[in-house]
This record gives sequence, C-alpha cells and structure tokens, in this order.
Amino acid sequence: RLAADQRPAVSQAAYKAIGSRMFVDPLKPATVEELLNGMIVQSGNDASIVLAEALAGSEEAFAQQMNREAQRLGMRNTQFRNATGLPDPEHYTTARDLAALAARLIADHPEYYTLYSKREYVFNNIRQPNRNRLLAIDPSVDGMKTGHTEAAGYCLLASARRKQAGLEGERRLISVVLGTSSESARAIESQKLLNFGFQNFDAMRVYAKDQPAGDYQVWKGKSGTIPGGFDSEVVVTVPRGQADKVKAEIERVQPLVAPIAQGQRIGTLRVKIDDRLLVERPLVALSGVEPAGWFGRTWDGIRMMLSK
Repeated sequence: RLAADQRPAVSQAAYKAIGSRMFVDPLKPATVEELLNGMIVQSGNDASIVLAEALAGSEEAFAQQMNREAQRLGMRNTQFRNATGLPDPEHYTTARDLAALAARLIADHPEYYTLYSKREYVFNNIRQPNRNRLLAIDPSVDGMKTGHTEAAGYCLLASARRKQAGLEGERRLISVVLGTSSESARAIESQKLLNFGFQNFDAMRVYAKDQPAGDYQVWKGKSGTIPGGFDSEVVVTVPRGQADKVKAEIERVQPLVAPIAQGQRIGTLRVKIDDRLLVERPLVALSGVEPAGWFGRTWDGIRMMLSK
C-alpha cells in the first residue's frame, strides 16, 4: 500500500507517456493523492504508470496484478496488458466486466469514489476538466470514467443515484457505453441508458444486512443451530412489475460442524427470475458456535454417522 502523501519516483516511461496526461515532473514528484486525482479526473496516463510502477515495480507486473484481481472479481472476459488502457492486441474487456468492476469499486472503496465526481483538477498550475460531461448535465450522476482511443472510440462508464418510491435512500445504476463517435455522443447515449434503467427497472431488497435468513443445524457445538444471513444488503434489479417472479434459493454447507466463527461462510444464496441467475452471495454465520464438550461431540459424531 502507498501512503497518500508518499511521492513515488517518475520514470522516463511515465514522463514520456502518450495520450492524456497530468504532466508529472520527474524533478518534483507528485504525491499519491495528487496522482489519484490526475488519473481519475484528468485521465492522466502518466499518473497511471507512476502508480503502477510504485505498486508493482513495473507497469507489466502491475498488469498481471490487475489480471489476478479481475479474475477474483469474476471478470471472465477481461485481460490487461497495461495500466493506461492504450491499445494492445491482448488488452481487452467487455461492458459487463466494466460494470462489475465499477460496482465493486463503489461498494468496496467509497473513500476514493468521491474523486470521480470532481468537475476539474489543477496540477502544476494546469487546470483540466473532467471529461465526463454528464457531471455538468445530470445532477444525479456522480461518476465515473471516460476513455478514448482511435481503436475503442469514445467510451463512458457512468453511475447515477436517484430516489425510488418504497426504497430507503437512493438507488444506484451503472451504465457502460463503448465505441461512440464523439464526446457528446457518449454522454447522450449514457444518459439514455440511465434514464431507461430508472424508468423501466426497480430495485428489490431481498435481504437487509444482518437480517436472519433462517437457522441452520450445527453438529458438535454448544448450540444445535446457528442463524445465517448476509454481511451487506442483498438488492437485485428487476424489470418493473416482475418482482413477484423473483425467487431466492439457499444452499447450505453440509454438514456444519463446530467450531464456527461469526462471519464464516455456511452456504450460498442464489436469487433468480424465471430461472435466470440475478445474483449469487455467500450466506454467513451471524454468530459463532463453540465446540461442545467431549460427550456432546462424541454423541453428535454417532448421530452424524447414523444419518448418512
């Protein structure tokens, strides 16, 4: 990890980066915080390379780290070859994978997500605007990232929050538009997608955070059952008027044998609509169960053998 006030060295590769830049200075390196702003707000390829080299030693090594993380996040049709997104025959992704990445970034790193809503950033007395035009057009939009190369066209991954009747707080949708012909086209198409999503789909809360989803049998424990639930709320997006078709199925780990720690995975939730999987989440123990004494463990061991 890098500290926010740390000043990573600027290599020649970063200094001579092509494409959009924040204009880092090898003689006066920027802080990590400045580099994050330059990368996110100004689309600085030079900032991306500086951070990649600081974290992994080289841009190539960092791309491999990105690939491992992409696999962990379920981005099955993505492969990275650099930290900038510049064209490479073996560098590719999909709209679905980008949406999945955006959702995890928003959920897992809210402290950084606020950077995506900045309208401009000044570094070394150079003021550059955020190229996401929706930030100025639609007050519900608070991110996320633009991109452009000759090969990929004008791309925009956008996110917006709006109120939904019957749902506490605000509802968030993410849109991905790839391959448009101009900055204005990607903004227009992105807003069309967001408006369509908010008008034609509803968010449905299946389970609240820490809401019990049943009690499950435990063997060899001081308690014979354990409550299962989820470490964050489970929300799915469904076509408007089809909430009654949503079905939640829980497959529990069998057998559950003490000791079991709070937060330990004890099953899997699958939420479907018309047999189409919407979301899959781990079912976790909402409390712990300590092992029983010698007699209890022995008795349950016999019962387990007889139940097979």
